[in-house]
Amino acid sequence: MTSDLLARRARLMGPNVPTFYDDPVEIVRGEGVWLWDAEGRRYLDCYNNVAHLGHCHPKVVEAIAAQAATLNTHTRYLHRGILDYIERLTGKFGHDLSQAIMVCTGSEANDVALRMAQAVTGKTGLIATDNTYHGNTTAVAHLSTRRPPIGGYPGHVRRVPAPDSLAPLGGSLAAQAQAFAAGVARAIEELEAAGHGFAGLMLCPIFANEGTPGVGPGFMAPTVEVVRRAGGLILCDEVQPGFGRVGAAWWGHELIGFAPDVVTLGKPMANGHPVGAVVTRPDVMAAFREAFGYFNTFGGNPVSCAAALATLEVIEDEGLVENAREVGAYALEMMRGLHHPLIADTRGFGLFFGIEFAREGAPQSDFCGRVVEAAKARGILLGRVGRAQHILKMRPPMPFSRENAEMLVETLDAILREMPA
Repeated sequence: MTSDLLARRARLMGPNVPTFYDDPVEIVRGEGVWLWDAEGRRYLDCYNNVAHLGHCHPKVVEAIAAQAATLNTHTRYLHRGILDYIERLTGKFGHDLSQAIMVCTGSEANDVALRMAQAVTGKTGLIATDNTYHGNTTAVAHLSTRRPPIGGYPGHVRRVPAPDSLAPLGGSLAAQAQAFAAGVARAIEELEAAGHGFAGLMLCPIFANEGTPGVGPGFMAPTVEVVRRAGGLILCDEVQPGFGRVGAAWWGHELIGFAPDVVTLGKPMANGHPVGAVVTRPDVMAAFREAFGYFNTFGGNPVSCAAALATLEVIEDEGLVENAREVGAYALEMMRGLHHPLIADTRGFGLFFGIEFAREGAPQSDFCGRVVEAAKARGILLGRVGRAQHILKMRPPMPFSRENAEMLVETLDAILREMPA
């Protein structure tokens, strides 16, 4: 029973361990875009970008099993698997992003990226938005906004106003790019005045945890100019938009149109196997390697590299970037046909969608939560995001089809028709 499992979790894992949904689901099996609970009920997964290729993709399962049956050890021994993978991975990047460190999680990757910025600049000051999340190591938790760190945010961190669709920076969507850049410029001045100096700006290129607030190509241009003028690095967190999810490109920074100094990768990189990476230029890598004696026991092990390489090959072989573009456009068009008094905006990048609920500019968090619960009751798994958790978040596995999209939108339509404003 659910109550027994929850009691057991509390006894063995402690309090406040988060779960999805008011009545949590015990998931026991996955295949493709589908998940099954302990009672045999099937759910359309419209949330889990971890299973990038779909749950339990046979090619990745086979690669993991075959390599685990042959060898698994760390990178202080020579092994071709990590080199083969990094070569294939960096072939997907421009801007001389040609070297990589393999780690286990996006949190670790972002932690390393911060140190790279400090190693290159010799300064410690870091900037992120005031509505973001970049992981759970101590260093990156200081950037995140879910819970303030004990003792408050450290002096070397500045959090700048994030782009927003309901209350855009500068008073309008047209003014928002320049207003965001102005916020970064002020933060840099503060860090320099405080003696920390400016090392780097970390952000997700589509501002995913900020609610994907409708930024587009060219948005980052004023900010890039500010950062470059100050001598800092741009640290690009591609954990959510990367590996083709945005449809129009392999990477979010390609879509938005800027050149990062460091790119971090995680969740979808090996279809659920714990793999992350930091990709950067040789000059940045050299500065980091000289400043820090970094080694990661499990990062880049042969099994992880086999899983990551298989994932990369499936994205290419099954045309999943093209699928994200084509099905994403089809799904977004249908979503924009949904009608409800509380829908303030509907937006998306490839297979990443958001529906924002508000009344006269005020976020409608409770209503969004009710939509998520109602969808779960009808066999659709969704999530929430945004400063007030008022934005419906959808990022299904990449094989998501037109038929899946139709099921999702038809279900949302039925829910919204039954829920009064």
